[in-house]
Amino acid sequence: MSFFSSMNHRGVWFTTLMASAILMITMGTRQSMGLYVGPLNTDTGLGIVTISLAMAIGQFVWGAIQPIAGAFADKYGPRPVLLSGLFILVLGSALTPFVTSSWGLILTMGVLSAMGAGACSFSVLLGAAAQRMPAESRGAASGIINAGGSFGQFVFAPIIQKLIPWVGWMGSMWTMAVVTLLAIPLLNRLTSDTHAPAKAADPEGGLKKAVRDAMRNPSYLLLHLGFFTCGFHIAFLVTHLPTEVGLCGLTPAVASWSLAIIGLANILGSLYAGSCVNMYRSKYVLATMYGSRALLIAMYLVAPKTEWTFYVFAMGLGFTWLATVPPTAAIVGKLFGVRYLATLFGLTLLSHQIGGFLGAYLGGLVFTANGDYQWMWWADIALSGMAALINLPIKEAPIAKPLTA
Repeated sequence: MSFFSSMNHRGVWFTTLMASAILMITMGTRQSMGLYVGPLNTDTGLGIVTISLAMAIGQFVWGAIQPIAGAFADKYGPRPVLLSGLFILVLGSALTPFVTSSWGLILTMGVLSAMGAGACSFSVLLGAAAQRMPAESRGAASGIINAGGSFGQFVFAPIIQKLIPWVGWMGSMWTMAVVTLLAIPLLNRLTSDTHAPAKAADPEGGLKKAVRDAMRNPSYLLLHLGFFTCGFHIAFLVTHLPTEVGLCGLTPAVASWSLAIIGLANILGSLYAGSCVNMYRSKYVLATMYGSRALLIAMYLVAPKTEWTFYVFAMGLGFTWLATVPPTAAIVGKLFGVRYLATLFGLTLLSHQIGGFLGAYLGGLVFTANGDYQWMWWADIALSGMAALINLPIKEAPIAKPLTA
């Protein structure tokens, strides 16, 4: 089945585009937070380690809220979860410029902003979309929804970089808080009664049994381990790539455009990953993505550190950046169905963000101790190679081939 033939129903397209647009706003601002590290450090004097810790806690909180938000969405529907998340995200962004202490930064950027963004992210949006469309459309739809988050990064990274010298980092953050409110009408359209699915009956044992059975499944646990590495890798780069660019004697514009290129390339990667879900076993798609990251980082380490090296590096990494989401969600759906997809996929995102916490925080510690990120790059290569191998033993049913006359 081709990519677009599985998306030929108007309701499927509507649901997919609304979810994609919401993710564009929430992920676009979140994935550009690394651009504030330098201005925050200069203005507040809190130090790279403190700022890295706040962002690392944000990585963890963003993941920790996913299964909780998913469970509430599975029980009460996505609308109250998404609406609450948006207002918490706006509150965290609006309060961050007022903080002057490490604890204040941890509360606003590390807890509130991350909690709000997490409640409006993959687990709830993919779960809501999956329950509103047939099985053959879910792979393609997840790729498009995921591409929305990447498009947000492509759009917002250069905008934020321009806003910071123009209105200051405080004014930039307040502007992003206002922009986040634009997701409210999209949320209303996505969760309107016209497109709401019939409430599925709880199977025997309900949510608790579903989670218990999943945590006893070796394939599900292997999926968690691989996704942990993905989180480590992404959080390290989102948080510390601008500093790495500065270490190489290049301008902040190179950093913002590198983040934007990552987002642009991941649009293509997400769409391609969504189509691959319908053609290949998702575990092989994941193994290929993780293996390619190890190779790309090794090539970066030996390349001359010019602006075009960063742009090519960003393009290569961006193709697999968050394109791991569609095949990961597809495996969860194949193993356990979509009734509790928001919760079970949310748990894999928690593993992802435990890795994210370590990637962001350890990056700050390594930089403070050594003045560069060399040890983090080697750790990233080792973890990416390990993740490629970990996905191979996952027990996933082969793709059903259509019968021909």
